[in-house]
Amino acid sequence: QVQLVESGGGLVQPGGSLRLSCAASGFTFNRYVMTWYRQALGKEREWIASSTSITSTGSSTDYANSVKGRFTISRDNAKNTVYLQMNSLKPEDTAVYYCNARRNEYAYWGQGTQVTVSS
Repeated sequence: QVQLVESGGGLVQPGGSLRLSCAASGFTFNRYVMTWYRQALGKEREWIASSTSITSTGSSTDYANSVKGRFTISRDNAKNTVYLQMNSLKPEDTAVYYCNARRNEYAYWGQGTQVTVSS
């Protein structure tokens, strides 16, 4: 049974940091592209960052302009876990954050974790 379980969300002040985790099971983790999305209230789901599976030179990452330089995606294939380190958080980063695993026609989603940035 495929599972993606996000954790690490919460309430943080502007300028603060959070680290989200997504623990995966039920599929071959290192063969999947792992991606973080977010969805703010009343808005469409937004792509944040992706980490490709390991290549001969290591995994590669890509970021949305809105988070580039502030967020870092990483993965630990030994632990079947992908992370999102979020620094310099802004109120506009408030959203539910979702983990996604994708390979060819297969795609899986987690249940999401709420991140609220407010003073």
